[in-house]
Parts: sequence; C-alpha cells; structure tokens
Amino acid sequence: MEQIRVYARVSPEQKLNIVKALQQKDHFVSMTGDGVNDAPSLRRANIGVAMGITGTDVTKEAAHMILLDDNFATIVKAVKQGRRIYDNIRKFIKYIMTGNSAEIWAIFLAPFFGLPMPLLPVHILWINLVTDGLPALALASEPAEKDIMKRKPRKTNESIFSGGMGFHIIWVGVLMGMLSIGIQWYEINAGDKNWQTIVFTTLCFSQLWHVMAIRSETRSLFSQGLLSNKPLLGAVLLTVILQLAIIYIPQLSSFFHASPLTWIELLTAIGISSIAFWAVEIEKAVKRMKLKKQKSIYG
Repeated sequence: MEQIRVYARVSPEQKLNIVKALQQKDHFVSMTGDGVNDAPSLRRANIGVAMGITGTDVTKEAAHMILLDDNFATIVKAVKQGRRIYDNIRKFIKYIMTGNSAEIWAIFLAPFFGLPMPLLPVHILWINLVTDGLPALALASEPAEKDIMKRKPRKTNESIFSGGMGFHIIWVGVLMGMLSIGIQWYEINAGDKNWQTIVFTTLCFSQLWHVMAIRSETRSLFSQGLLSNKPLLGAVLLTVILQLAIIYIPQLSSFFHASPLTWIELLTAIGISSIAFWAVEIEKAVKRMKLKKQKSIYG
C-alpha cells in the first residue's frame, strides 16, 4: 500500500479496502469521488470529498466536504489555508500563554528576592485586555509562510504544544519575568520612585517585542519584513501609543497609578524589553541551523 501509487479498474469494494489498508498504516486518508459506487469509501475515509457539479446526491451525503468547482487545485489551496490557520492558532496560543507566564513569574518570584509586588491589579488588567488582546487578534491575519506546503503532514494525535512550543512558553515567560524583576531591583536600589511604572512598561513592551518575533517558527523578522502583516504592525503601534498615553496623560496616569517617565527611563524600559526579541531571534537562528544540517544529511 505504501509503494503503489496508481490503480486501474478498481471496484467499489477494492476502493474501500485501499482506504482501510492506508488507515491501518496510520495514514490520514482523503478520498474524492462523484459516483454512487464511491460513497462507501468516501464515508470510510478521514476526509471524503465529493464533486459538487458532477457528484451524485448519494456521494454528497456520504462525503465530509463538497468541492463546489470540481477543481482539484482547490483542494491544494484549502490545505494551504488550513495549515496557515493552524499555524496562526499556535502563534496566538504561544503569544497569550507566554505573556501570561511572564506576569505569573514576575509576581510569584518578586517576594523571593525581597521585592514588593511589581504590578497592581489595574496593570495586570491592562496587559491582559490591551497588550495581549490587540496584537493577538492581529496574528490571525499573518500570511502563510513560504515553505508551508513543503512540510510533512503532521500526525493527527500531535499536541498543539509540540515542536518545542511548550518549552518556548516556559523559557521566554521566565526570561520576560526575570527582566521585569531585574529592572525592578535596579530601579529600587537606585532610588527611582517611578520603578513600578518602569516595570509595567518593560513588561508591556517585552510582549510587543515577542509578538513581532514569533511571526514565524524559523524565519527572521528581518527576512519577513515589517509590512508583510500590516494589521499586526498597526496593532503593535496602537498599543505603544496607548501605553504612552496612560503614562503621560495626567487623567489616565492617575487612574492607572502610573508616573510620567523621563526619556532615559523610557529608553531603558524599551532597551531591556527588547532582549526578549533578540532571544527569540537567536532561538529561530538555531532552528534554521538544525534544519539546514538535517537537509544536508538526508538530502
């Protein structure tokens, strides 16, 4: 079954046996058909695709999907879109869970270092609603990566956290949390009264740097281009403007218990938070090297 590619003069029973044999080999089987005799194998297949124009009513009832234009190229396009959507769901989860992990680590570890609570409840609410929300939604518009159709099919029982995503959520979350605690410790010891606003801003900006870095599993942001996902870029810029607004507009800063930062303090928060971006870029560079090495070994 795994060696033969073309069959001729196949009976309905044999079609069904072919589907069953492939499934016994742990293959995810797609079956296309238009006649009544295709119905049993369409029903048995993991994805049965009926022809919308030439297909019989029985075939359409048995299938899981109907190809309205009877064009097989549409199936390829659908697979590409499905992979893109799945990738973007993974990026959404990665971004949200890493950001939440960073908040948890910052709040949880600060007392162990003898530091006061780094964030107020209103800060956490702001991060969850705005800093997390706007860029995460914009990730849905991320275009498909260039090699998306060259990948091997993923296993149907594969966890959504596979491929190192679970480890990424943990280590990047710890990194962003430690960056926040580190700047908190430094500013408190330096006698800076704005330390909490600096920590708040650092954590917000580190998540924005992170979302720009995770647009691809392996490709660098510089090779993708900033304008390849304009909605995401717009969401990030809007979030930055809103963050600056709650710092520098008196009515908002009093509500969010924030203090106006000096240019040095603001640039410090931006610089420290950018470490998360460069760390993820290094992670992707290591992945590219591993993939290149595998291709050179296996051809």
